[in-house]
Amino acid sequence: MADHSTSHGADVPTPTAVPHAHAPSNAAPAVPHAESNPKRWGRVDEEGNVYVRTADGERLIGVWQAGTPEEGLLHYARRFDDLRTEVELLETRLRSGAGDPKQALASASQLRDGLAEAAAVGDLDALGSRINEVIAHAERALEAARAERDKARTAAIARKQALAEEAETIAAESTQWKAAGDRLRAILDEWKTVKGVDRKTDDELWKRFSKAREGFNRRRGSHFADLDKQRAAAKARKEELIAEAEALSDSEDWGPTAGRYKDLMAEWKAAGRAPKDADDALWQRFRAAQDAFFARRSEVFSERDAEFASNAARKEELLAEADKIDPAANLDAAKAQLRKIQDAWDEIGKVPRERIRELDGRLKAVQDRIRSAEDSKWRRSDPEAQARAAQFRERVEQFEAQAAKARAAGDERRAKKADEQAAQWREWMQAAEQAVAER
Repeated sequence: MADHSTSHGADVPTPTAVPHAHAPSNAAPAVPHAESNPKRWGRVDEEGNVYVRTADGERLIGVWQAGTPEEGLLHYARRFDDLRTEVELLETRLRSGAGDPKQALASASQLRDGLAEAAAVGDLDALGSRINEVIAHAERALEAARAERDKARTAAIARKQALAEEAETIAAESTQWKAAGDRLRAILDEWKTVKGVDRKTDDELWKRFSKAREGFNRRRGSHFADLDKQRAAAKARKEELIAEAEALSDSEDWGPTAGRYKDLMAEWKAAGRAPKDADDALWQRFRAAQDAFFARRSEVFSERDAEFASNAARKEELLAEADKIDPAANLDAAKAQLRKIQDAWDEIGKVPRERIRELDGRLKAVQDRIRSAEDSKWRRSDPEAQARAAQFRERVEQFEAQAAKARAAGDERRAKKADEQAAQWREWMQAAEQAVAER
């Protein structure tokens, strides 16, 4: 049927739905379909004027001249149902979370603002209450979304602050260059994923992080520049040590040269590391020079040790002969035999260091034995010692004679005194005779 009505008031535009809405806590009562009983909410007078009843009274909404009054009421009732459908759609989208609370609020507000002049027949008061509930629901959803955004923003700011502080600590303190560099790259990657920070705060935090990263890069660059200088100096020093080590490799001054190589090794370690691509090659040259010297020394020492071992065996043979010498049987022959052995001993030469004391000690024992026999013989033939013993014997005889004479004269006191003197000189005589005998 063609619409031949004239309306007072504007039609309300259809709303658009938006996400993240939440269902209202107290939904408005359902608005009944106007078509079921449009006469309850409006009327058409004899002149075709159409009225709607509200709590404020009747309101003229249009003129109907295209049919019967009943048809006119149904026409305006369908317009009311259209408004009601738009409100229900907003409610559904908010409850499901598929609607944008901001857009829902705008659409519901526009519906509410146009309701006072709406050309529709129905329970406009109930519909207005329902629209108010939609608006309240949308406002609560907006507040909740705002709170979520604020919470997310606060968390994002806190995270970027923590990342900036970590970067500043790394820039100021870390000397673990590789690990620290890797961590700064990881911080940058994470930084890009943290969203929701306002532009001003984000720019301030980014400046802190960027400054820290640049500071770390400068400090790391300075460190490696200094390290390059140190390694260049170490390379030059090691080349000097190599030159000396190679010059010494032909030396036959075994002891002092071995000591100098020990000093060179200590200086090598103190020189530090040269550049990585050169350090191993330098070490190989230095070690080759050392090895050449010590290999020659080892060969010479091996030959010498074999010679010294042979000398020790020959000296053991001489010692076996020396042990058979008997100075008591013939001292002169023993002395002659010892001189012969000593001459041969000196001609043999050196023995291993660890056997010198043993072998020399054994030969010295033979020498001491012959010297002791010689001293004993000399003491026995010493004329002064024999004269002293004879003198003591003569004095003993004199006192014994005096004692006998005094006793014959009956002078026991003088006899006893002479006996005591004779006893004293007898002790001295015996000691002198024993000394001569022991020689």
